[in-house]
Amino acid sequence: MISVLLVDDEALTLELHRDYIARLDGFTVVAECTGAHAAIEAVLSRPDIDLVLLDMTMPDGSGVDVLRHVRARGSAVDVIAVTGVRDAEAVRQTVGLGVVQYLVKPVTFAVFADRMAQYRDFHRRTQESSGPSTQEEIDALLSSSRATGAVRVPSLPKGLAAHTLERVTAAVREARAVSAKELAERLGMSRVAARRYLEHLVTVERLDRVARYGGQGRPETEYRWRS
Repeated sequence: MISVLLVDDEALTLELHRDYIARLDGFTVVAECTGAHAAIEAVLSRPDIDLVLLDMTMPDGSGVDVLRHVRARGSAVDVIAVTGVRDAEAVRQTVGLGVVQYLVKPVTFAVFADRMAQYRDFHRRTQESSGPSTQEEIDALLSSSRATGAVRVPSLPKGLAAHTLERVTAAVREARAVSAKELAERLGMSRVAARRYLEHLVTVERLDRVARYGGQGRPETEYRWRS
């Protein structure tokens, strides 16, 4: 069983990733942290942790800070970055510090499960390896780890911003169901902009679009968070 540490300052994101992990075979969440300092302490004090799902932006430090500290202290723990940060320099820094995957929020369960399966294969290969490896064994190990999509950072549709998408995602998760009008009022944005973000989340399979009945006239479109 692969022991996982979850690190994110948003309770809803921790809950989501905890639920995702629970749906996968071979993984178990052994600890959770909401800040950079706590993450550093957990990694350095818990040698049983195999994998860290690490947010890159937290109030008391960045994910890069966490990586630098634990690597400087000799920790070789595997890390998957899970973040809304799409900056090329941030990706370069995290890859240089040994992340095995770089996932951009919001992450669908299908993508999450695929990348975790890749990591599980990599972890199994490293556990089974002993003694000198052949070139073929080394190639197979690399193909199942950092070489497998570690820096795939998909771009958002034109006009959408990662920071705003995170705010929209958090708002819908908390409300469980909203209309574009309700979201616009809640976040202080236009109804057109709110609808664009909601439709994007439908496209990436985070929301379901349904008709809301109850008033006179045409039904209103409601967007529901997928459990």
